[in-house]
Amino acid sequence: MPTVDAKGHDGGNALHLCRVIGTVWATVKVDTLVGYRLLVVQPLSHDLKESGSAVVAVDTVSAAPGQLVYIVKSREASKALEERFNPVDAAIVGIVDEVRTAS
Repeated sequence: MPTVDAKGHDGGNALHLCRVIGTVWATVKVDTLVGYRLLVVQPLSHDLKESGSAVVAVDTVSAAPGQLVYIVKSREASKALEERFNPVDAAIVGIVDEVRTAS
């Protein structure tokens, strides 16, 4: 489990479980985001309960509304795109097939 400070920040170095809840339509984007979709994701706890505010994330894996995904934030998010110099703060980097937790 990543370390979290008093304000709930983990330094961006963790995977975050989310559900895709919407799509952002942007007809004008910076060049480094052309070809990528922007999706609205709701962060979830490991027991799949909403946890925090929804965020917009760049989709790198062709996720669909309703799917469970995991995202990275901060510098790791910008590294998920082909062009490393981009204004991305959150990126979807995987689609979750199943979540198992200890009972």
